[in-house]
Amino acid sequence: MKKIIHAGALLGIVALSGCSLNQMVKASKEQQLTVTPNPLEVHADTVNFEMAANLPVKMLKKGKVYNLNTYYKYGEADLELETIEFKAEDYPNASTEAPRQSKSFSFAYDPAMKSGNVEIKGVAVNPKNNKNKETERLAVADGIITTSKLVEDVYYAAYAGHGYNNQEELVPTNIDFFFDQGRSTLKYSEKRSDRGQEFSAFIAEKNVTRTVTVTGTHSPEGAERINSKLSEERAQKIEKFYRDQMKKYDYQGMADSIKFVIKPVIEDWNDFKKLLAGYEGIDQAAKSEYLNIVNGGGTFEEKEKQLRKLSTYKKVFKELYPTLRAAKTEILTVKEKKTDAEISVLAKQISEGKVSADTLSEEELMYAGTLTPSLSEKAAIYEAATKKSGSWNAHNNLAAVYIAQAIEGNNTELAAKAETQLDIANNKKESAEAYANLASVYLMQGNAYKANTAANKSLSLGASNDVSKGVNGVKGSTEIVMAKYSDAVSSTSAAEESVVNLFNKGLAQLLNKDFQNAANTFGEAANLDSNYAMAYYGAAVASARLNQADAVVENIGKAVAANPELKAEALADLEFRNFVANEAFKAALK
Repeated sequence: MKKIIHAGALLGIVALSGCSLNQMVKASKEQQLTVTPNPLEVHADTVNFEMAANLPVKMLKKGKVYNLNTYYKYGEADLELETIEFKAEDYPNASTEAPRQSKSFSFAYDPAMKSGNVEIKGVAVNPKNNKNKETERLAVADGIITTSKLVEDVYYAAYAGHGYNNQEELVPTNIDFFFDQGRSTLKYSEKRSDRGQEFSAFIAEKNVTRTVTVTGTHSPEGAERINSKLSEERAQKIEKFYRDQMKKYDYQGMADSIKFVIKPVIEDWNDFKKLLAGYEGIDQAAKSEYLNIVNGGGTFEEKEKQLRKLSTYKKVFKELYPTLRAAKTEILTVKEKKTDAEISVLAKQISEGKVSADTLSEEELMYAGTLTPSLSEKAAIYEAATKKSGSWNAHNNLAAVYIAQAIEGNNTELAAKAETQLDIANNKKESAEAYANLASVYLMQGNAYKANTAANKSLSLGASNDVSKGVNGVKGSTEIVMAKYSDAVSSTSAAEESVVNLFNKGLAQLLNKDFQNAANTFGEAANLDSNYAMAYYGAAVASARLNQADAVVENIGKAVAANPELKAEALADLEFRNFVANEAFKAALK
């Protein structure tokens, strides 16, 4: 049997439906909508917020749906967001209880969005016939706070070590002279020996000498030991011989600058034990017999008498003891080096192709790069170093110069040239310096996430204290961009104390909701550079978060005094929305 619906009845149903939708729209005026945060905030290039919607009791009619269509309106643009949907069937107690629902929203930030509103439009719908009634659009939240975008990019040029020691180096020359048993006379045969000839030739060269240390020694047997002055006398003989040779070769005043150190050794078994260890004339069992006595109890004389009783004593006495009757001479002379001026001139000539690259060692050429303040000269020197040796540190330092030039000239196009050199450097040897530089390169190229990875790699490779401080500044700025504010506080705290790093530290603390410490840190930045306007601006924002009106006015006044362009910024900044009507605040921005 067919179901017959009369036209009159159908019209009644439609009228009733329309009446219900109108009632819902009318009741929606009492709906409660809460947006958190309000104003919105941007973090890591994304705006996230939550909207809680409470509908009035009895608003949601049976069989009907109420949609809250959500938008972000800025300028002429209208970004449609997700819808909060209330279905009557999901709220069976809507006649006695207020339907509630919360929803999270997210959208990518664009600078044009800074000034705008979150708007909603309610739509009452009858799913049976798709009839609907709409409310007027309503603004429920202000625009976007962009404080996180105040972060300052930090770049750092990390130079690797050159390996050159520009300090005075002392080179030891060791010559031993030997004496007859119980005597301190330096024999003619010793003077004319190969050792003696080497000694004389060395003195004849007039090497710049700082210290001559002569250690007189003796063998353990009684004839040697009983003469307590024997060791000292042997050392003195060598000093006299040295001074006679200096006089022969006309050292004149140079002799007075040489320090002679006489070290007599009396009743000491160390040299004997060293010789015994390398002696092949007896086996290990026999050596142990000697060591047991020497390392045991008793006086020096008692030990020596026990040694005489050993079956191998005569052999040891004949072959080992004579080498203990000596005067060991160590001469510390100054290593000959080029002056810094000579190295600078030769490095410039090498970079210009005027002399061979072999004129300087790799270490000297790399060191030359530190002797000039000119970045263009540094680049030429390090480029020559890459051609001479192709070492990882040469390529790294050339990249570091490109980064320094990019910082100085605000020319981030040099980042690509630096990246090429750093890829070569890391292919040869991964280093903390190269990854520190890559962190700066990637940040210059606008990729904070890749820069952060490179910075962490640098630190994991055991960066030096200076490199660690430099790369932590870069790392801290990337972490603010990534909205890792707690990490950014740690990184900037470990960074070099520069005004920019201090500002970023204060900003990280502010975004981490540590407002008082943020205000203190911005104050430190201002103390470091009283003309740094952003330090005062940051302090004004921190003071606004603390609701300290006087501090807001004072700091915003100093900020615009240092940089008048901040007036417009402050007037549009929602951080100061509660202070724009303050007469003192308005006066500070005039």
